[in-house]
Amino acid sequence: MCGICCSVKFSAEHFGQDLKEDLLYNLKQRGPNSSKQLLKSDVNYQCLFSGHVLHLRGVLTVQPVEDERGNVFLWNGEVFSGIKVEAEENDTQIIFNYLTSCKNESEILSLFSEVQGPWSFIYYQASSHYLWFGRDFFGRCSLLWHFSNLDKSFCLSSVGTQISGETNQWQEVPASGLFRIDLKSAAISRCIILQLYPWKYISSRENIIEGNVNSLSQISADLPAFVSVVANEAKLYLEKPVVPLNMMLPKAELNTHCSNISNVPLTRETLQVFLTNVHMKEIIQQFIDVLSIAVKKRVLCLPRDENLTADEVLKTCDRKANVAILFSGGIDSMVIATLADRHIPLDEPIDLLNVAFIAEEKTMSTSFNKERNKQRNKWEVPSEESSKDVAAAAYGSPDKHVNVPDRITGRAGLKELQAVSPSRIWNFVEVNVSMEELQKLRRTRICHLIWPLDTVLDDSIGCAVWFASRGIGQLVAQDGVKSYQSNAKISFPG
Repeated sequence: MCGICCSVKFSAEHFGQDLKEDLLYNLKQRGPNSSKQLLKSDVNYQCLFSGHVLHLRGVLTVQPVEDERGNVFLWNGEVFSGIKVEAEENDTQIIFNYLTSCKNESEILSLFSEVQGPWSFIYYQASSHYLWFGRDFFGRCSLLWHFSNLDKSFCLSSVGTQISGETNQWQEVPASGLFRIDLKSAAISRCIILQLYPWKYISSRENIIEGNVNSLSQISADLPAFVSVVANEAKLYLEKPVVPLNMMLPKAELNTHCSNISNVPLTRETLQVFLTNVHMKEIIQQFIDVLSIAVKKRVLCLPRDENLTADEVLKTCDRKANVAILFSGGIDSMVIATLADRHIPLDEPIDLLNVAFIAEEKTMSTSFNKERNKQRNKWEVPSEESSKDVAAAAYGSPDKHVNVPDRITGRAGLKELQAVSPSRIWNFVEVNVSMEELQKLRRTRICHLIWPLDTVLDDSIGCAVWFASRGIGQLVAQDGVKSYQSNAKISFPG
């Protein structure tokens, strides 16, 4: 995930060449391979573009990208299909080339309707003074906006900061379609009008299914008074990449298949009986095939050294993993690991990142233990209040093995993967997090990264994913335990 940002001010005053220190720091953390800032000035407005690249494919392309006509592009995403991108090419440059060749807004919408993969972008169209931005239909890549009442300025960024005491906080840009701002008009009127180009499903040329009719009012409700959202005048739209949810119930009575299901024992024999249904087997195989293709695209769209000598290939113990899996040993992470094993070159290790949170030394809380076993959430982190009830005494000191449920299932899952694919090097990385470290980093780092999401569940998932993705832990191998840091650029949330 790259760090992209555009800060806009409607003022003739000199624009500082840097963003706020905390925001710039968070952006740089998203893109360690290159950083660049670009200032574009007009009579009535100024735009500061900031790009920070995590290089994943093709030639390293420094962002922001600019052409000879003054168009500027920031891209945080990946093209897996829809638009052809060769292995040696970079999708940022490919999308920018297509964008700058678009003659009108219809062609821009057609381009992003075709792109398959996660994305968010910011595009400055110099000739028309338009600023385009948006996210893919599922909102898989982050993009936030922040509007300031003080000087009627605004900022778009893939990551924000939690600002205490300020009324207007960072908010997620809705994945409702593409937005366009006429910067020249906004500078004159001192009002920002967001023109929305929504997603719509097209079953045929005559049958266009409208999106949520309330989306405009819902988006506008959380914005300051000088910002409004309107439908684009030409009534243009992007084509939804998915069909509407099938709300029809099967004709056969549900009781035929679901009677007394609560009394059925969860055994291998029960599963085998379940799979005797031919239709059910076909559906399961279709699901596995689709998921396998998705995993394949993800793990193969990475730069790999194809010029290794035979001796270097044999030194698999010295090879670094390009792919990591946030691994609890549960069914999700086991399926992802198995499918990744199908497609990743066999001489390449796979990192299995297993997180355990170690509490202070107290008596284990029975109520917490029951709740923990009940939920069995693979990536749940206890809240600060409940965490204090967990006993490190039950797990031993931080230097010893931490036998929390996910660690136990993780080790069991590792053995199963080693049995299924013994030629693969599986790096089981134990990520042990003390309560002191958890509380410090959730306050100083993680809360800013997950903002504006701030529920207990957001905090729980955010903490677990952050510590796992950091990849710092202990590598458990046959010759013992040693310190380890994963270098994988791709992490699957299992």
